[in-house]
Amino acid sequence: MFLKRKLGLGKPLQYKLHHEDKEAMLRITEQILPMLPDSNHQPVVVVCIGTDRSTGDALGPLVGTKLHNKDTFPFFVYGTLDDPVHAVNLEEKLKMIQAEHPGAFIIGIDACLGRLNHVGMVSINDGPVKPGAGVNKQLPPVGDMHITGIVNVSGFMEYFVLQNTRLSIVMKMADLIADSLHMACLRKKIQQKNMIAGTEARSQDIYKIQ
Repeated sequence: MFLKRKLGLGKPLQYKLHHEDKEAMLRITEQILPMLPDSNHQPVVVVCIGTDRSTGDALGPLVGTKLHNKDTFPFFVYGTLDDPVHAVNLEEKLKMIQAEHPGAFIIGIDACLGRLNHVGMVSINDGPVKPGAGVNKQLPPVGDMHITGIVNVSGFMEYFVLQNTRLSIVMKMADLIADSLHMACLRKKIQQKNMIAGTEARSQDIYKIQ
């Protein structure tokens, strides 16, 4: 089921879709696409948060690795299985990203815990993700938009729950998020090229008239 609900007055919409939905990749791609910046000059950075030392928390690094291995992925990726972005180095990595990519549009990717009936859902939201919130860690928010995967149930012994999450569900969600984000970013690049081509064509027409 594809859920669309408003979190509160003046707050952005949140979208959730179960990873086993037959049209999951198409719907998530269509949701991500309009949230990406229209400017061809603004860099886009994907920050995949998590660690490979915990099955549930490995969602981010798995997504980052899958994106990093896609030769046609057009944007910058930080946070992979080989070089994860996690609680210990998050602030340092964010400072480095700000220095390397000033003014970048940042997409945060992270695992989270939630209600039992939401486990297995991918959530797409405006604004930053708050990493570590599920395990009571105070970490800096990440992203102009974020995508999270609800990997297990919250409310009791969160560290233990994350460490004992099934790898199967994490892998399936990582594949879905990486493939959907890859497709959305490629489509955005095509849109930007078409927009530039259209602008140049209109400029040439104006010149001919003059």
